[in-house]
Amino acid sequence: MTEDCSDFMKRDEIKWAVELMGLPPMVDRKDLKRRYRQLARRYHPDREGGEFEKMERLNRAYEILKEYMENFRFSFDDEELKRQYPGEYHSRKFGI
Repeated sequence: MTEDCSDFMKRDEIKWAVELMGLPPMVDRKDLKRRYRQLARRYHPDREGGEFEKMERLNRAYEILKEYMENFRFSFDDEELKRQYPGEYHSRKFGI
């Protein structure tokens, strides 16, 4: 399977957006929205000390990440579920 250039561009955009928003590696939609609102309050141009350019970048980063989350393809594979819920897997395996 080959990847086209757009796949690399999307990854770079996502990495840029995560870094710009200062997000940890694992977030859900609520975390993303909470962080966006927090930064929007700081950078909105109508607020004292707000910056139009930073707000534009923040809006772009938010849209990139929101789109990624909306179009993410979920895996219900057993291995993925074990990664997401390791405690439950170990409890069943060891009868805890």
